[in-house]
Amino acid sequence: MSLRFSLMGPVRAWRDDEEIDLGPRQQRAVLAALLLNNGLRLSNDQLIGMVWDDPTPSAVMALRTYMYKIRKAIPELDLKSKDGGYTLRAELFDDCRGEPFEGLSSTYFEAQRVRIANERLKCREALLERELDVLELQKHVAAFPLRERSRALLMQALYRDGRQAEALEQFHQVRALLNEELGLEPGPDLRGIHAQILRGDLNLARRPEQLPPGLPDFTGRAAEVAQALRALPQTVGITGMHGSGKTALAIHVAHLAKQDYPDGQIFVSGKDIANELLRAVGVENPSGDKAALWREKARGKRFLVVVDDVRDPARIAELRTPGSALVLTSVRRWNELAGVVWLKIAGLTEAEANQLFRGVLGTARADAEAAVTDDVLARVSYLPNPVRVLGGKLAARPDWTVAMLLAQMERETRLGSAIPSDCRAVLAPLMKAEQQLTDQERHLLQCFARRDEDVIDVCEAAEMSGGDPGAIEFLLEALADVHLIEPLVLGRYRLPYFVRMYFGWRVPALTS
Repeated sequence: MSLRFSLMGPVRAWRDDEEIDLGPRQQRAVLAALLLNNGLRLSNDQLIGMVWDDPTPSAVMALRTYMYKIRKAIPELDLKSKDGGYTLRAELFDDCRGEPFEGLSSTYFEAQRVRIANERLKCREALLERELDVLELQKHVAAFPLRERSRALLMQALYRDGRQAEALEQFHQVRALLNEELGLEPGPDLRGIHAQILRGDLNLARRPEQLPPGLPDFTGRAAEVAQALRALPQTVGITGMHGSGKTALAIHVAHLAKQDYPDGQIFVSGKDIANELLRAVGVENPSGDKAALWREKARGKRFLVVVDDVRDPARIAELRTPGSALVLTSVRRWNELAGVVWLKIAGLTEAEANQLFRGVLGTARADAEAAVTDDVLARVSYLPNPVRVLGGKLAARPDWTVAMLLAQMERETRLGSAIPSDCRAVLAPLMKAEQQLTDQERHLLQCFARRDEDVIDVCEAAEMSGGDPGAIEFLLEALADVHLIEPLVLGRYRLPYFVRMYFGWRVPALTS
């Protein structure tokens, strides 16, 4: 059950989807005053002064009566009485339609109406500034012809569209109107934009929209998506082994959250992240302290930045700015980065992997061999990238069954018994991971993989590899950091099936 309140239009409340009868006008006024001061304690005298312009002695009794009826109508409301005053905590839901506090007419509510109207105008103009849509700006200027800020935005939008003469005409119109109506000249901001247009050097900020398209068959990760959305704008980090779908998840989350970051969305991947961020907002060939310049450009703005495959955490720490959000992906979790909400992902669940595989291959073919399909997906540890590749391979062979694919996977080839010998794309995540290993780490994984067990401890690993237990534990922890093995309790580790297969049969040359 949830309670929602609205102050736009008449004061209203809902319990789930059912509207609550809030009683007569003055009772609604009492509730509105409390909602406007959500979480603050209001004394009886303060409330009476807000609701009644000329209160009579009976106002105290009327206030108590209204409080009693509000509690009776909404018994679950967190309305507390203490020391002759009241405190309310509630969720406000406002759709910005209609005049606020419709029907309430005290001096207090009239002042609040003016305040809210000004805030709504500022919010509207902030949105218009980000979009610079000429038609919408023209409508806004027609409704508020004396507002210099909206007139300046229209001049900028017209100039950007190559309509310099029309932009200058807007300045002359507002100047004549200000002189006629108020006896004033345009302010310095408006005059400055006019001068820049005359000189031809008006520079407009670029609004980047760089997010790659999301995967149309993105599957699963509901808990991780919800956790990331709750955490933003705090920095979110997504970590997992190659092939686990970190980038896909980051992009999916970014698309869901982008409406909260109206100044733009930026996707970067590479070593010089600050340089790429500056280029995204229109700064070409930046020099000097690029991170400091980015912080200056991002000050007061709300950007959503996805940094893919982070390699240097120190560079990330320099780029964070208040109001903007970072979504990071990295094989390694960078614990030295403060204030990051880390999400660790591995394979999909069995049900999610089946859903993805069926979406690529087709439900009928997969369902006809459900048990075999489960076996195929388990062999790649339900990792989304290999699952998608296997589904695509089988879809390209309409005369093959899933059992035929499994039979090919079971043949012992130079690559091992669980990988299609003609599909390097399935191997890609582990091939990439292997390139970043030391010889000692690779040797240890091969020893681990050839042992016919899922779980091993440090002493067993040292015995197999012929190394010192202390040094072996260091290597095992390094492998756990990049998710090639899973740490259990202290000193014990599990090897995922896909990794065990690959390193158990690994040979120097790979052929397709």
